[in-house]
Amino acid sequence: MPASFFSFPSPIRPVHCLNGASRRPLLLVCDHASPLVPPDLDGLGLPEAERLRHIGWDPGAAALTAALARRLRAPALLAGVSRLVIDCNRPPGHPTSICAESDGTAIPGNQGLDAAARRRRAAAWYEPYHQAIAAELARLESEGGSAALVAVHSFTPCLNGGAPRPWPVGVLWNRDGRLALPLIRALRGQGLHCGDNEPYSGRVANHTLDRHAQAAGRLHVSLEIRQSDLAEQAQIAAWADCLAALLEHALAEAGLADCAE
Repeated sequence: MPASFFSFPSPIRPVHCLNGASRRPLLLVCDHASPLVPPDLDGLGLPEAERLRHIGWDPGAAALTAALARRLRAPALLAGVSRLVIDCNRPPGHPTSICAESDGTAIPGNQGLDAAARRRRAAAWYEPYHQAIAAELARLESEGGSAALVAVHSFTPCLNGGAPRPWPVGVLWNRDGRLALPLIRALRGQGLHCGDNEPYSGRVANHTLDRHAQAAGRLHVSLEIRQSDLAEQAQIAAWADCLAALLEHALAEAGLADCAE
């Protein structure tokens, strides 16, 4: 497996927790951590090479999340199944929650699903992940204060094989820029071409943060790293070093300087 592949223990589970004993009020989440498909879905009718493409997961995102969790001494939650099974960053019922086609590839196992089958997928894989996020945030806030939520994603170097995306890193946010804006300034201060709501807009596709942070007034931000910059272990470590340091400064600027473990 490439360095970007995080080793998930068997059997397949809806969610995996890292640093679960940490009390630091900062939670990392990775919605598209895994390309795995439960055995009963028979690979969704796709060969492994297709499932390992970006349509099935965010390559490098899980490994980067794990590295950040270590450096920040913070807990992390990783979704355990492919986004082709169900996209944990979309509300159930959304047109892209369970895709029949993605980036020109038909998904046979998702064709013609009725409402009951979609509900079963959500109950088995989406709900446990989001219940775990809610429970972990409640645990971190049980002694008072408010926890911050940081989502980690990766994106393809080109849009659908066409126009190149020039940003090595993007910061996504909606209405609350308390973490996002300091991070954008800091990343650009490092000489990086940092996208502000690029290559995606946090005002459009930001379900996990909207559900668990925006609505509750928690500090939050979503990070997007170009997948070609997460292909090797050294690249993942370099990004983790950079982002951990800048996140610490952004958290301090937002008033969470003393959120030690």
